[in-house]
Order: sequence, then C-alpha cells, then structure tokens
Amino acid sequence: MFVFHRLLVCSHNPGKIREIRAILSDIPMKVLTAEDFPALPEPIEDAKTFVENARIKARSAYEHTGCWALADDSGLVVPALGGEPGVDSAYYAGHHPDRAQREQANRNKLIAAIQQIPIEQRSAYFVCTLVFLWEGGEAVFEGRCEGVIIPEERGPHGFGFDPLFWIPEQGKTLAELEPTEKNQRSHRARALQAFRTWLLAWLPQQMPLA
Repeated sequence: MFVFHRLLVCSHNPGKIREIRAILSDIPMKVLTAEDFPALPEPIEDAKTFVENARIKARSAYEHTGCWALADDSGLVVPALGGEPGVDSAYYAGHHPDRAQREQANRNKLIAAIQQIPIEQRSAYFVCTLVFLWEGGEAVFEGRCEGVIIPEERGPHGFGFDPLFWIPEQGKTLAELEPTEKNQRSHRARALQAFRTWLLAWLPQQMPLA
C-alpha cells in the first residue's frame, strides 16, 4: 500500500492507539503517534468541553509537526453525579504518574461515588469527540455509548472505566467484549467509524496528481 500522507494520533494512551490503528488499518496513511515525536510538547487541556480539549491537542500537534492531526477527548458522564467524571475522566482521582494505578484509583472513586445512588439512577454514557486537523481545515466527529455503572469490575479487556460500564443489550461490560467487538460498539469506535467513512470519501481528493 503506497502512502502519501501521515496521520499523527495525538495520544500516549496505548489502548486508544490500538483501537484507532485497528479501525483505520486499511486506510492508505502512515499512522504515527506522540511517541514518534519525543520533543512534542504536552498541551494544557483546560477547556470545559470535549470538543475544545480535542481541538487544543490537534492544533498543538499540527503546529509542531506539520502532520495531519487526529485528537480525541473522551470520557464518562454519569448524570446522577452531575455529569462527573466528564472532561476530568482521565484524572478523576488525581494525577498519579503511573497510568495503571491512576485508572484503578479512578474506578475506585467511581465505585464509592455511586454507592449512594439508587440502582435505577446509575445510567451513564461514554462520549468521544474527534477533531481532525489538516492544512485546509478541520472536521469534528462524535460517538456515544449508553450503559449503566455497576459496583464491581468485570472483564479482562479494555481500559479506564470499561470494567464498570455495563451494556444491558449485550449483557456485558465494555471490558468483557472482545477487542474486535468493542471496535464496533464503543463510543470511540462510533466516532472513528464516522471519521473513517468521511475520510474514504475525502482522501482521494488529497492525492497528488500524476
């Protein structure tokens, strides 16, 4: 497969990167990550919405590398908790430097938070907003996944809050879904599928003329 363009996925999260690479695996672009640019600065995500935080990451990456940039901001929203963890999902329980320990602390905090909430009010949804930035403009895509928060972890797959996010119609948590199945049903998968559909129509217009 001949590649004309490079796509920088603005993330250090290996789980996200695996999902993105899998869904875009047949697209004729070289997919890079932040690990390919050691000097790439870490932007401050201080916005109040998912789309603005994604835009901050995409703009920073594009300005420093010149690569087409794809950034996402995603998180878990629990209406009964006033929308928490929301845009603070990654650091819900604090900024522990170890990712695995930070994610476990986040899950522990969420389990504690829902104990006072009646079972029938534990509905939640994951949201993922993607911002794709290139020299000619910007495109935004969003995906959602509806579910319920359960008080115990289930499943060996996934990351973050996946082991606590029960999908009633599947009878499983996101972490119990096989990766290929999650890549069809998750919030990020839905946003990426929308991006992929758009990209397949748009990309041929960007190919150099022979």
